[in-house]
Amino acid sequence: MSGARRALVRAFPVSPAVVLLLLFLVGPIVYCVVIAFTDLQLTGQAEESFVGIENFRRAVTDDAFLNAVWLTLVFTVVSAVVGQNTLGLALAFLMRRASKAVRTLTGAVVVTAWVLPEVVAGFLLYAFFRREGTLNAVLDQLHLPTQNWLFTLPILAVSFANVWRGTAFSMLVYSAALDEIPKEITEAAEVDGAGGRQRLWHVTLPMIRRSVGTNLMLITLQTLSVFGLIWVMTRGGPSGKSQTLPLYMYEQAFQNSLIGYGTAVALLLLVIGSLFSVVYLRLLRTEV
Repeated sequence: MSGARRALVRAFPVSPAVVLLLLFLVGPIVYCVVIAFTDLQLTGQAEESFVGIENFRRAVTDDAFLNAVWLTLVFTVVSAVVGQNTLGLALAFLMRRASKAVRTLTGAVVVTAWVLPEVVAGFLLYAFFRREGTLNAVLDQLHLPTQNWLFTLPILAVSFANVWRGTAFSMLVYSAALDEIPKEITEAAEVDGAGGRQRLWHVTLPMIRRSVGTNLMLITLQTLSVFGLIWVMTRGGPSGKSQTLPLYMYEQAFQNSLIGYGTAVALLLLVIGSLFSVVYLRLLRTEV
């Protein structure tokens, strides 16, 4: 049997999967790239025409787009890189030292928030932060000042909501990573006089570095695409103060009917996600 025929026989079992990927993944991506360079609209247009990089030029000169980019970065850094990542690591550490009952209760509460549908979680947090909501009721009982959090601090409110909903994933990743650290290493560091903070910085974090990089990549890419949570809580308002790129893209493509421009914004969001991925991949390849 010739080499080419042998390779064809080996590839035959996976050919249906390859065809499906080309049809339902690569095909739509290529189509989106094509229409991003057109002026395709949902209404009021007989046929689209090629406009080159006009959609991208329009985006980078649009104050609303630049505001959405800034809010997307704030939302991602606050809720994913800092919030979910740090809280997930802290919970993983605390659950290792807690009793079985505390671990079971904490895990159930955190994982329940994670498995809730995004829309349901959005309604729950909307009820928590609204002017007549739970947070203000608690603050009022404590005789502390209250405010309309969804109006005064909308991007921080939706960031907190994303932390509340997504921390379970980071906790599970770090719990698995910490379980893989040999006890002999931490015990030897403790015998040598290393304190808790020194063991964390010089022993634990270097040994779970790859888990940290992988977790950061996954939660960052997930957070960049969050739509339903913010839409339910604020719809990007007030006055665009919580309008991240997915909401801006939806507004342009489906509310303003500018499919070509909205798709160009989607590709720019893909570029931002790729830049984050490159940083994390370099982190994963760096030797300590």
